[in-house]
Amino acid sequence: MELTSPEFKNGGVIPDRFSQYRDNHSPPLTFRDVPESAGALALIVDDPDAKPHRFTHWVAFNIAPDAGGFGENRVPENVRHGRNDLGQAAYAGPKPPDGEHRYFFHAYALDRPLDLPAGASREQIEDAMVGHVVDEAELMGRFAPPK
Repeated sequence: MELTSPEFKNGGVIPDRFSQYRDNHSPPLTFRDVPESAGALALIVDDPDAKPHRFTHWVAFNIAPDAGGFGENRVPENVRHGRNDLGQAAYAGPKPPDGEHRYFFHAYALDRPLDLPAGASREQIEDAMVGHVVDEAELMGRFAPPK
């Protein structure tokens, strides 16, 4: 499975409009080579450079395996959002207080949809995924506060 964005390359700089410093739009994403056995996809976006702990920016699950991806600031119908570390069931773009941070977009192909409500925590979603991940992909972007 492969996860890409037309807006930034793996290891590249995430454009400002996807940050909380500007428009806070969620970036467009493309899912490729999703396994035929996938019953749903999940997406978790986090910043491991945040202090004092990894910060979860976005959790989306029960994504149709044939969705193909997300448009800019748009997700397919019936996608459920889990809670980010701001306590919102929504996308929260990069907003590092200082210096450059890395943002990892983790995509998981699951053998079935998750029986969880919108607003579930990352921990609940990860617990429900145990034993159901059939493939995964990762995309990393970098972002630093505007000068």
